[in-house]
Amino acid sequence: MLTRRFALASALAAPALAVRAQASWPDRQVRIVVPFPPGGGLDALGRALAVELSPRWGQAVVIDNRPGGSTVPGTDIVAKAAPDGHTLLLTADNSITSNPHVIRGLPHDPLKDLAPVTHLVDVHQMVLVHPSVDARDMAGLVAAAKARPGVLNFGSYGTASQPHLLFGALMAATGIELVQVPYRGLTPAVLATIAGEVQMTLAGVASSREHLAAGTLRALAVGRPSRLPQLPEVPTLAEAGFAQIDPRTWFGMLAPAGTPEALRTRIAADIGAAMQAPAVAERHLAPNGYTVHAGTPAEFAAFIAADYAYKAELIRTAGITAS
Repeated sequence: MLTRRFALASALAAPALAVRAQASWPDRQVRIVVPFPPGGGLDALGRALAVELSPRWGQAVVIDNRPGGSTVPGTDIVAKAAPDGHTLLLTADNSITSNPHVIRGLPHDPLKDLAPVTHLVDVHQMVLVHPSVDARDMAGLVAAAKARPGVLNFGSYGTASQPHLLFGALMAATGIELVQVPYRGLTPAVLATIAGEVQMTLAGVASSREHLAAGTLRALAVGRPSRLPQLPEVPTLAEAGFAQIDPRTWFGMLAPAGTPEALRTRIAADIGAAMQAPAVAERHLAPNGYTVHAGTPAEFAAFIAADYAYKAELIRTAGITAS
């Protein structure tokens, strides 16, 4: 009887304890792990959000860059962290909806070991080429690749990263042969393209605007329903006849599985408010052509489920196999 009473008392007390824990959150520094190198659009957005969130939460909010390994090591840190809201993951789609399809023996299951917080933005990436590439559009790129099979290469951020998905699917759709050269993140791949180490890659406006203006990169197409207001001369992949190879890139915030939904909802709301701050909206969102979401954990969970299925089909089309 005593055991049953103790169990009942514990069960009744648990919600109250959870409420008190959430009310006191955060009681120390909040770490946001970014499994990419510093310098890219994701890192810049994370740092801008950290500045806004720190006074809102009354604690330091720090960005912890953990690049490399197809984002697996950085993602794993959060998957194995305490579910108390003090360790969060800011990442792109490949960590969550691509890696499970292509990496055998992942040390975590992104769909089970991580809990959605909020879908921040959709990132509309462009097909970028070095000026030496004799192509002004996607048709020209296909023609150049057919003229030199296996000579042109592209910089990726690892297996099933966005460039690997797009160029792999492009090869499957057109019969061309390109060579993948993996780098430790988006920024190194963009810099390698500028340097001519590789002939092409993918990146959004945030990481390529200055280089496009300087003429050190050329944009052939963008993965977006309509053209970017910032670059209206760049056609969409759909206009170029390749709507089916859009890797649909996005950024999102996640927490360790077991993080209470009420806490994740609060974090999502605070992030949504921070994204409306002029320092974020006017400097990092509008100029970079992002489509802003900043929704609830439930909305993000439904989106992840749909994107997981979409990525599985795109990976199959691109001929990427698990390794």
